[in-house]
Amino acid sequence: SRRVYTLDEEVPFPEGHLIVSRTDTQGLITNANRIFVEMSGYSLDELIGQPHAILRHPDMPAAAFKDLWDTVEQGKKWHGYVKNLRKDGRYYWVFASVVPNVREGRILGYTSVRRKPSRRKIEEMTALYKTMR
Repeated sequence: SRRVYTLDEEVPFPEGHLIVSRTDTQGLITNANRIFVEMSGYSLDELIGQPHAILRHPDMPAAAFKDLWDTVEQGKKWHGYVKNLRKDGRYYWVFASVVPNVREGRILGYTSVRRKPSRRKIEEMTALYKTMR
């Protein structure tokens, strides 16, 4: 369990950009692009080696992340809408695609690419996730 500080203030996803990060098989961040760093509110040094769950917003149902892990650990690609928590307590929404990094038949880690979701999907997911919590 962890204590988080949240503000009910959305940070808009930057137009024309993708958020990219890589993790090891345990979900520890090994690499992140500049937009990931900016949107998270953490420095790159603060992110590297931390669990990707550092961005987990308390509005996100645990079932969403269970589905993500169940899917990628089978070597399959996962897609979903995620509300992320920034260091400053504000949040941002993404449409995430997570793919296993496979070498010689072994999963070595995961790459996640996030893009801007539509406002309609954010509203749908907000309502759905509320019922799932």
